[in-house]
Amino acid sequence: MTLRDTEHFSRAAEQCHVTQSTLSAGLAELENVLDVKLVERSRRGVFFTPLGEEVVRRARDLLADAEAMVEVTLAAQRPLTGTVRMGVIPTIAPFFLPAALPPLRDAYPELKLRLTEATSQTLCDRLHAGTLDVVLYALPYRCGEVEEAVLFDDPFVAAFPGADKRDGAPLPASVDPDAMDSRTLLLLEEGHCLRDHALAACSLPDVDHSRSILATSLHTLVQMVDNGLGVTLLPQLAIDGGILNGTAIETVPLARTAPPRLIGLVWRKASPRSDEFRLLARALQACHEGQPIAAEVPAA
Repeated sequence: MTLRDTEHFSRAAEQCHVTQSTLSAGLAELENVLDVKLVERSRRGVFFTPLGEEVVRRARDLLADAEAMVEVTLAAQRPLTGTVRMGVIPTIAPFFLPAALPPLRDAYPELKLRLTEATSQTLCDRLHAGTLDVVLYALPYRCGEVEEAVLFDDPFVAAFPGADKRDGAPLPASVDPDAMDSRTLLLLEEGHCLRDHALAACSLPDVDHSRSILATSLHTLVQMVDNGLGVTLLPQLAIDGGILNGTAIETVPLARTAPPRLIGLVWRKASPRSDEFRLLARALQACHEGQPIAAEVPAA
């Protein structure tokens, strides 16, 4: 697999901590045993045959299954031990994880979190492909056959440019989300679930792209508001995480209760580590509430 990843014998040998001749001899022996050609060698490099690609794919699956077997065995003895591959969406990761990870590490020092940041759909695809174990994202979101644990509510507030960017016009004490003008409402690009949640909070259909300015990230969205390009709805989690630091943006509460986004942890329903992931969900919930994490043992 390392040879496939590097496509270079010397680099693969170095990563495997063997000599190049040992790696080459081992590959030749494998081809002799299987009586097939797995690799083509030329002056231009190393090329895997179609059968070689299939053997590499199956080898990766076998190693993943072996790792999962070890992790499940360890989890049965000690909770949250070993590697957990967790996907997190960009509108949660930088605002929640910096405060949550230290107490989580203290409570479960043998837990190794491998974090991936991407959009909800990408993370759901990777979850069902088996390359992620859990996903931390905003509900509701259709992610297929998953088990979910709601951690906490994340309400929205209205964000306006500072007084100098709105000609000193006073802000209202509260804002009716249904009355927000879609022509001045700034949103994230499609693919970000925060966009859909913001539209739902305002009871708005999707906006006309030709009349809208769309941001690629929440930090870009904040900068657009700070420069007087419009208004937006921001999740309280991001505000508590300091996203408005260094800006003149002013926030106003919503006049009525708008549907918040729900921060949740999800995993495949068939996962053998479901009990362990429920522990992880409770630990993350305690982190948000500022409560100590009660180290638990998964149910037998």
